[in-house]
Amino acid sequence: MTTKATAEALPERSIGKLEVACLELIDHRHATWPGKGYRYDTERAERAVIFVEDFCRHYKGEWAGQPMLLADWQKLITREVFGWVGSDGYRIIRTAWLEVARKNGKSQWGGALAAYMLIADGEAGAEVYSSATKRDQAKIVFAATKAIVKQNSELLKWVKPHRTRLVVDRTDSYFEPLSAEASTLDGLNPHGNFIDEIHAHRNREVWDVLDTAMGARRQPLTWVMTTAGIYSPEAIGWELHDYARQVAEQSLPDDSWFVWISCADDDVDEFSEAAMEQANPNIDVSVRRDFLKKQAAKAQSQAGFTNTYRRLHLNRWTQAAKLWLNMEHWKQCGGELPPEEHLRGLRCYGALDLSSKIDLTALSLAFHDPDAGLWYLMQQYYLPGDELEERGRKDRVPYAAWAEQGYLHLTDGNVIDYDFIRADVAQFATDFDIQEIAYDPWNAMQTAINLEADGMVMASMRQGYATMSEPTKEFEKLVVGRQLRHGDDPILKWMSNNVVVTSDPSGNLKPDKSRSRERIDGIVAAIMAVGRGIVASGGGSVYEDRGVATIGVVS
Repeated sequence: MTTKATAEALPERSIGKLEVACLELIDHRHATWPGKGYRYDTERAERAVIFVEDFCRHYKGEWAGQPMLLADWQKLITREVFGWVGSDGYRIIRTAWLEVARKNGKSQWGGALAAYMLIADGEAGAEVYSSATKRDQAKIVFAATKAIVKQNSELLKWVKPHRTRLVVDRTDSYFEPLSAEASTLDGLNPHGNFIDEIHAHRNREVWDVLDTAMGARRQPLTWVMTTAGIYSPEAIGWELHDYARQVAEQSLPDDSWFVWISCADDDVDEFSEAAMEQANPNIDVSVRRDFLKKQAAKAQSQAGFTNTYRRLHLNRWTQAAKLWLNMEHWKQCGGELPPEEHLRGLRCYGALDLSSKIDLTALSLAFHDPDAGLWYLMQQYYLPGDELEERGRKDRVPYAAWAEQGYLHLTDGNVIDYDFIRADVAQFATDFDIQEIAYDPWNAMQTAINLEADGMVMASMRQGYATMSEPTKEFEKLVVGRQLRHGDDPILKWMSNNVVVTSDPSGNLKPDKSRSRERIDGIVAAIMAVGRGIVASGGGSVYEDRGVATIGVVS
């Protein structure tokens, strides 16, 4: 797929889906950000590029002593990060996430930009830091900056190089490497953070200390340079990679993040040149094609090296839980839902996925349109109003924005008000032809009893393999066949991008909340609603043998 950014900035090579998503996000921002009051300052964007190319030189290898000329993809990223400003004139981007395979020039480029932020970013008393899991790793970017400064007499007029610190007396600024001992980082006031190989960080302490320390700066920047790592849902590297990926795919809106991920697609032969090109934007420049071919041959002949090859040279996270839904298929199921007048003439099947009293609760209504061969989803989400800020911070999603846009409903207090949901269901039952509402008796029995008292038909549906497998498979078929319409609900899009399914020895499937990356309550409710609807519409399933359990006969 070709975007404006692709055509203008990149040479011809195979480009992976995630990189395409990053480019599409750039195009989207150029189209929409001026409407938010943001401005692309060409002079500021070019100033960062000019600084690197005019004042910085390579300091090792075959190019030692030559000007550090950025590749087109590096120029694009540099301009996007440093060029966008708000109405106050300060930078919009606060975190730049660069995830590419090894030997693609990350460290020298980062060292040059660290020099820019130390000397030429217009910040008095700038504190710039490089950090990694080990001090020696943190010194890599610092050493790059130091070598760059020492090669240029003009920079030496500004910067005094010391063994472990670069100092600019005129502006009372400095740059130094930091160890990963978070207890030693208190009292910092960073203007720039350059974090190397965050996939190797054992915990989130360093990230949290540096991130929270930037509050006093007007335009701080965290520049993350990393390759893929080993999947671990608790690790900060995977958490941030997952967040960055969702920003790139526009599942999560975050104007403060810039994301670039170059990795080989899962469906591409991992030993092909296409895979190498997708993960290595600097291929044939800083990383040789023949070197990558030799590494691929080694991985083919030595099984123990295969995962290393995947991580370092294809930028693929290894041992990762496989996501269930294809997001391109999901996107193709978007578009506006029919008007309510049309929905009122269709049979509707509901489902509730009740959370704990302080968490997100989801209600799904699935409408079957047999004439069009489609299912329409109408979603409702509920969260205690007093928990809005805390849940948004914990889940790292824009709950407040979703509430303002009307996608998320806030109930009074610090716990879910189930009577609020009950009233909503009663209104929906008046507006639409709701046949039944499915629920999991494990945590929704009382709510189900109350709704039955209101005249609703309630269908017990436990969330185990026996009852969820057929609905899960049918739901996937609808998505793949573009027979589902979800109305581009942003919360459901976020959840659909989180789902991991697990299977039992018999091949039964179900969404697994414990293994899914973030919340999936809305998807679970949608699967339940569609599953009940397919049964009632004559689609056939295991329920034909078991029957339907309703309130009063629940076993």
